[in-house]
Amino acid sequence: MHNFVYTAHPARVIFGAGTASNVADEVRRLGRSRVLLLGGEHVLSQAELVERVLGTLQVARFDGAVMHTPVAVTEQALRHVTENDVDAIVAVGGGSTTGLAKALAVRTGVDQVILPTTYAGSEVTPVLGETADGVKSTRSSPDILPETVIYDVEFTATMPIPMAVTSAVNALAHAVEALYAVHANPIVDALALEAIAAIGRGIPALGADGVDLEGRSDLLLAAWLSGTCLASVGMGLHHKLCHVLGGSFDLPHAATHTVVLPHVMAYNAASVPGVMTRIAAALETDSAPTGVYDLIAAAGVPTSLEELGLGEADLDEVALLATEKTYPNPREVTRVGVRRLLSEAFAGARPA
Repeated sequence: MHNFVYTAHPARVIFGAGTASNVADEVRRLGRSRVLLLGGEHVLSQAELVERVLGTLQVARFDGAVMHTPVAVTEQALRHVTENDVDAIVAVGGGSTTGLAKALAVRTGVDQVILPTTYAGSEVTPVLGETADGVKSTRSSPDILPETVIYDVEFTATMPIPMAVTSAVNALAHAVEALYAVHANPIVDALALEAIAAIGRGIPALGADGVDLEGRSDLLLAAWLSGTCLASVGMGLHHKLCHVLGGSFDLPHAATHTVVLPHVMAYNAASVPGVMTRIAAALETDSAPTGVYDLIAAAGVPTSLEELGLGEADLDEVALLATEKTYPNPREVTRVGVRRLLSEAFAGARPA
């Protein structure tokens, strides 16, 4: 007999190709008329298209979003909100831009319309991660959840393959940890397994044709599904490690997920064999941890923490920071066990 609690997080989602043309209508639907556009140097063409569609609705623009959402950057952007009497934020970009939009919204109450250009998935979560004084912390609130998300597959078509792969594995991590979360339930399980299967199809398609819209559509759909999983249940050791590595050592967010995930899966595998069997089936492989590692390695992206710039001398401190507090995880989190996991991730070894 099933016993579970499932909380749905209300958000309006528009998915397809060419859907960015709806952005002005969505702002008006929310009853807003003074937009701050958030963009960045990596999404100039997409942001300029959105700027044209918004027309006179846009009253300001800020292109300074930074990875891990530093509070100091949020304070810079906040001045644009107050000085221009902004009542809505339209964010074009990946997790950094979305994070900034959330940080502004939770401080001011303005509405958010997000147009993702990566597979971060954070656009459908009520969770905000912010960094201050080298420490990344998270909080959750209904006020953080964006009102509308416009998924335009064409906005992801120019994402370089290495970035697309690491971003997709970031999404994969949300789905994997959702399956063994404390509050896992049949609804989230179904979303997570569909996301894992879509990523298993989508990443190889990128290698065959970098602008294959079918492959990009699979990955963008997986981003939405995985983000919904992340919003519904808690995460475990994997996400804790990535927060430490990103917030305290400034490692790139998506690439860190990519390197760490197979090793955390191997660490947890014996404690959740049924989950690993379902993941392996979704990926059409014999072993979930090695299947994920092989998927990553075949795509030609980094597989070791050393490649990301972490020093071997830092591993002890990472293990300490990741085990200072207790949190849910299928296998007991110990400093010795995490240190061993980090050694394997540092070397980029294929999980046993």
